[in-house]
Amino acid sequence: MALKVYTTNFGTYQWNPTPTFSPIFTPTTLRYKSPSPKLLEFSRSRRDVSVRGSNLVDEQQQIAFTEPENQLIDALIGIQGRGRSASPQQLSAVERAVQVLEGLEGVPEPTSSSLIEGRWQLMFTTRPQTASPIQRTFVGVDFFSVFQEIYLQTNDPRVSNIIKFSDAVGELKVEAAASIKDGKRILFQFDRAAFSFRFLPFKVPYPVPFRLLGDEAKGWLDTTYLSPSGDLRISRGNKGTTFVLQKKTEPRQRLLSAISTGAGVREAIDELISLQQNLNRDEKELQEGEWAMIWSSQVETDSWLENAGNGLMGIQIVKNGQIKFVVDILLGVRFSMIGRFVKSGNNIYEITMDDAAIIGGPFGYPIEMERKFNLELLYDDDKIRITRGYNNIVFVHLRMDGSKQK
Repeated sequence: MALKVYTTNFGTYQWNPTPTFSPIFTPTTLRYKSPSPKLLEFSRSRRDVSVRGSNLVDEQQQIAFTEPENQLIDALIGIQGRGRSASPQQLSAVERAVQVLEGLEGVPEPTSSSLIEGRWQLMFTTRPQTASPIQRTFVGVDFFSVFQEIYLQTNDPRVSNIIKFSDAVGELKVEAAASIKDGKRILFQFDRAAFSFRFLPFKVPYPVPFRLLGDEAKGWLDTTYLSPSGDLRISRGNKGTTFVLQKKTEPRQRLLSAISTGAGVREAIDELISLQQNLNRDEKELQEGEWAMIWSSQVETDSWLENAGNGLMGIQIVKNGQIKFVVDILLGVRFSMIGRFVKSGNNIYEITMDDAAIIGGPFGYPIEMERKFNLELLYDDDKIRITRGYNNIVFVHLRMDGSKQK
């Protein structure tokens, strides 16, 4: 007998019969959480979610990247671990964009320019494994922010690598004495490092004896592209590593960073939606492709099947007028739910999901489950999609297949 679940947009459930799942189906807490504030307001039932416009875009200084720079930033969107988890296709796209910029005329003799001075955020590196074991552990984790500070026009020129754990915890700062060799190359030698924890009144030494490392503590860094705006830099190191760093990030990058750290997600969503509304008032279309759900305004419930059916986990596939939820349960076993969508208004789609099953290899256990709801496109581009769907839940999806459908 098939499991029957009937659901409407009002969230009522009827089960017949009630199945008994093994512990393997016990749900986990939604990975990305953030405290509820002004952007997404919940009623007492936690069902009514409203997205409000803001003045964030007007208040913030707009960042002007050139088209080739935007190509690089677009290639970086969705790469996890600052390059550690990049696919071969993603690495190729980044390398092509890097080579284009390196072939253009950026700031001449960047080491002599004041634009290179300051704190830079590391967005991508081709070889995160070349750092020390401690730094390597942190660089590949999106939850932490990684920065590089360059100050050359002082009596004590320095280059520092900084791993920021959080505002509440503190950071690790590894410093190097620096000197300018020529218009592009900086020579450096690491000489001190320490952890600065907010809850301690003193610094904790970094356990690396730099004086005993000799030439291993030395290196050089070439700046192969520095944007005229001073907001984007490409550098190559003595170990063959390519670095992409930014002083300012664009709204999509800020949203993904907020989701990774769990702080400021709603404000970042608000900014991105407002930006698209200001720049593009055209009708948005539900783009085909494979989209991973990376954040939602509602945490998971105690029902694993309900979470999967509501799209609170897994992959969403849009193709040929159909929409499909896919959730991997364990090796070779997955939940699948297929439905149809019809455009019914301005950025609004009527969704009917009515073909669900748990599939293992060639076998499937059908589930009579139905969902009917409206899906509203709040933001949409080739990499990121923000929607309001079932029970007014707001979702952020990230494209996984790399295709582009206009």
